[in-house]
Amino acid sequence: MPLLSVQSLQVHFPVRGGLLGRAREVIKAVDDVSFEVTEGSTVGLVGESGSGKSTIARVLVKLLSPTAGTILFRDRSILSMSEKEFRPLRKDLQMVFQDPVGSLNPRMTVESILGEPLEIHFPKLNRDERREKSAAMLRRVGLSVDSLQHYPHEFSGGQRQRIGIARALAVEPTFLICDEPVSALDVSVQAQILNLLKDLQEELKLTLLFIAHDLAVVRHMSDRIIVMHHGKIVEQGDADAICEAPNHSYTKRLLAAVPELN
Repeated sequence: MPLLSVQSLQVHFPVRGGLLGRAREVIKAVDDVSFEVTEGSTVGLVGESGSGKSTIARVLVKLLSPTAGTILFRDRSILSMSEKEFRPLRKDLQMVFQDPVGSLNPRMTVESILGEPLEIHFPKLNRDERREKSAAMLRRVGLSVDSLQHYPHEFSGGQRQRIGIARALAVEPTFLICDEPVSALDVSVQAQILNLLKDLQEELKLTLLFIAHDLAVVRHMSDRIIVMHHGKIVEQGDADAICEAPNHSYTKRLLAAVPELN
């Protein structure tokens, strides 16, 4: 049984206009998408901007409502759940966002940023226990305990993304969605974050959905790859097989865009 199963997912956005604000057309951001993620694996979701990758991520954590489809997590339908019913599952489904600046509250210290989800999902922990758990997670992502008293603007982009990863992992999830986690970072920092994610996955027995537009990065991270184009899946399968012998012309174009050392 897969940990996550997505079946016939659709997310359509009406484009309204005219005096009465009627829907003039519909943008099919995600159009009849189906895939599965087995426990302990990494599935890479790749495609250019606007292909529907991030929309899928937001639907999975219920930040966005789909037009149609079914999502099963541990064989439970999450789309039919109320927010109250979904709240216990929210700690199992965590997300690392693309922008390490915009995803962190600039008015909160790192201690508050990491402590807030702990207070929600582990209400029995007292302040000292939350601080100890936050400090342990910071060390795990390669930051010092002194970081707890600092604010996001005092860190580099790579360090802020480490804080974002620590926040997501603080509540001990089983499934981590990484939505373009390195695209906003310098190339020199990207490899550090990618290797950190791989180490954390092995150490914490995580399942990953890794989203990116760079096929080389996705291949480095993933066991299986799903290629998206204009809201549809055009190809999916074993990562090495897709990269070495792609079937779809769009996948071939993505591969051709990967720079080579010469």
